[in-house]
Amino acid sequence: MNELNVLLITYSFPPVGGTGVMRAASLARYLPAEGIRLDVLTARNASAVGSDPTLLREIPAEVTVHRTLTLDLPFGIKKWIKRLIAGSKPPSGQAVSPAASSKPHFLKRVIQDILQPDPQVTWLPVLTRAARRIVRKRKIDLVLITVPPFSSVLLVEKLRKEFPQLAIVVDFRDEWLTTTFDLVSFLFSRSERTRKIAQAAEVRAVTNATAVVAVTEAARRQIRARYPQEPDGKFHLLPNGFDATRLVRSVPSAKPRPDGKIIVTYVGTIYASTEPTALVQALQSLPSEVKSRFRLRFIGHIEEPRFREALLQLGEMVELKGYLPQREALAAMSETDYVLLINHDPLNVGGKFYDYVGGGKPILGAVHPEGETRRLLEELRAGWWAGNRDVEGIRLLFIDVAARGNSLLNKFQPDLEKIAQYERRVLAQRYAGLLHSIAGRARERGSSAPAAQPAGTGE
Repeated sequence: MNELNVLLITYSFPPVGGTGVMRAASLARYLPAEGIRLDVLTARNASAVGSDPTLLREIPAEVTVHRTLTLDLPFGIKKWIKRLIAGSKPPSGQAVSPAASSKPHFLKRVIQDILQPDPQVTWLPVLTRAARRIVRKRKIDLVLITVPPFSSVLLVEKLRKEFPQLAIVVDFRDEWLTTTFDLVSFLFSRSERTRKIAQAAEVRAVTNATAVVAVTEAARRQIRARYPQEPDGKFHLLPNGFDATRLVRSVPSAKPRPDGKIIVTYVGTIYASTEPTALVQALQSLPSEVKSRFRLRFIGHIEEPRFREALLQLGEMVELKGYLPQREALAAMSETDYVLLINHDPLNVGGKFYDYVGGGKPILGAVHPEGETRRLLEELRAGWWAGNRDVEGIRLLFIDVAARGNSLLNKFQPDLEKIAQYERRVLAQRYAGLLHSIAGRARERGSSAPAAQPAGTGE
């Protein structure tokens, strides 16, 4: 197999931490062993919830990392601007005055006009120049662009115009237009104008890409259905996964804790797609003797103050640990009885799901009843679930856990053979095979194409 020169473009890359960086980090870690010479192009000052230097130490020395500056604002300043343009929300049930609701907000209009389709679009001019330079200098065979941020897909058309034969793969870590656009609360605007800009951007990206990769089959079908004129072979599935070298797979103990507590741990960001309203309502409605049995630990960034306020209503039941580097978060996960999963998205599966199943802890899920997360949870026999908006169902789930105590863990029989298919090294091997295949076909098309004629020499 000939060595393949690949340029991986990712806005976030170690030492940036967080769930969103793990797909790119794992590809950089494992692809070089699969006949790929890898260059990574990333933002030097990417906005992020935290840092995790241990991730950078795992990237092989032969990976060349190019870091460029972006005008994107630091995470804290961006959150301050978001609160400023959104304004303070009134308490639940309190009406908004007509004067306040109709008052135009100049700053909001300016931001909506400039930062389209997302705030990271400010990286595009520098990204474009750097990508063109690296493709030429490093003799790149294939460019792999992983999103979000979705503004990075604007690069596809620019590269296609300059490099007609270049293989370009767009890797959608989240499906964009159907669910992410409305659910993910990091966007400054969800206006109809922004939606049209996003739709046009995706059309140009998919049309000019050599291949499109999704992380769930439902997302792949959804994207593919929007482009019936494109060949079916253009759309591929490569799911997210877990890193077995970072996880210590634990066997749940059937013995109760000395204090009788049942520890349930959530790892990951709390944002619109994982907001905890129904969970809080369900837990508040538990009988006091049941409520006292549980201790819920939340590890990760909480996107909006209202989500934090909702969780704090649980009082002594809850501990908010904040962001932790991944090794610390996974270590805390190994000390729990159950792991907690919240997902309102029918198409996308949170990265934490794979760490949960890889770590061997049973899942208590409040998930979309028709979603990919529910399907995978059942297929892998990874735990128990109730509907994401089903307050009574969630309540009964926790009552059942408390009533059975740790004896419920005796019924936890995950499908280890299927779970092993989601190990990141295995997935990187599959991804490498796909990239070699795509690049090979692109070379064949390039070699069979008629030679271009110099301008002015044709008849």
